[in-house]
Amino acid sequence: MTLLAPGAASFRSKPTEAKPRRISILGATGSIGESTLDLVGRNPTAYQVVALTGGRNAKRLAELAITHKAEIAVVADETCLEALRAHLSGSGIEVAAGDAALIEAASRPADWVMAAIVGAAGLRPTLAAVRQGTCTALANKECLVSAGRIFMREVARHETTLLPVDSEHSAAMQVMGGVSAEKVERICLTASGGPFRSWSLADMAGVTPEQALAHPNWTMGPKVTIDSATLMNKALELIEAHHLFAVEADRLEVLIHPQSIVHCLVYYRDGSVLAQMSCPDMRTPIAYSLAWPNRMEAPTERLDLASIGDLSFEPPDEAQFPALRLVREVLAAGGSASTILNAANEVAVEAFLDGRIGFLAIADLVEATLDRASDLVGLDPDSVEDILALDDEARAVARSLLLRFAQSGRAR
Repeated sequence: MTLLAPGAASFRSKPTEAKPRRISILGATGSIGESTLDLVGRNPTAYQVVALTGGRNAKRLAELAITHKAEIAVVADETCLEALRAHLSGSGIEVAAGDAALIEAASRPADWVMAAIVGAAGLRPTLAAVRQGTCTALANKECLVSAGRIFMREVARHETTLLPVDSEHSAAMQVMGGVSAEKVERICLTASGGPFRSWSLADMAGVTPEQALAHPNWTMGPKVTIDSATLMNKALELIEAHHLFAVEADRLEVLIHPQSIVHCLVYYRDGSVLAQMSCPDMRTPIAYSLAWPNRMEAPTERLDLASIGDLSFEPPDEAQFPALRLVREVLAAGGSASTILNAANEVAVEAFLDGRIGFLAIADLVEATLDRASDLVGLDPDSVEDILALDDEARAVARSLLLRFAQSGRAR
């Protein structure tokens, strides 16, 4: 199956000078995609780029496709197809657009696929990559949050090597090294606490999108950055860890670590605690997955503990960051609760970025959606189609509650 669970499978296609590793990047124009291509571009003879996909930025996607000599470039938004075609005219690179084209690109034979399409929109393409039975680097949280059981079932069925790209899960994988979950007492994911760690709730009520997008340590896309500010990002990561490492919810925890140097701590049953450390740069976990099972050179800042001096840790305040409370309730409820949580959060973050609700209302809307959609929580979807239908229903509930929030004054 994978290195993440007991009983690992070997990687089938190791890079050599004679045979470059064929790779595709789903979400090439996002921060993860750009960082991946930065690493690829530093060692171009080791990799052959098959497919690059993007959302709406046809110009940037075309630039990346030309630079890295991709076989095909796919834009998700069909209205951007002509722009992409114009930018790639005469290059010999195939162009396509739309959901079906994304899935086809993800299905093209590749040794390694970076799955970095943000949101539930990445579920189908990522599953298409998994079904190749090679190696999938997972940077899309929603695959496991919305459809964890189904997704991991497909990973096992196709004997796919699944490599997590989130810094915390990559750290856990490195620390655990294939050790079975039974030998682990608990897994602790760290969180920087975001830009509002020391703010009062009264001050947080007036947070603007510009303030929330200014993360102190990491450079990420807008949605992930807002999730980091609310700690919903960490809540979603607990769900991911539950599926990736087959660890029960009561053996997962979060610790605030403002310096973002220690990314995960694994507590073993003999009293040992092992941690992975690195400077906060997503190219480190990306490089680990890109070169796996080997190690590659990465142009990242080297960790100097003497100059840092102190590393601090503190428990999270769940009153200040209710996403952590909500995720424990969701994990306890099981069923489709995590799918509903994820859908509602995507609606809420979009509304906040558009200025329709305040910062604190993000978690309020997610909780209200879970309450209103309680009849859906007990469902146990068994297919991608069921998951996506449930996702649509949950979004509809969240959007209807947005109007009520505005009418009742809870939007701020």
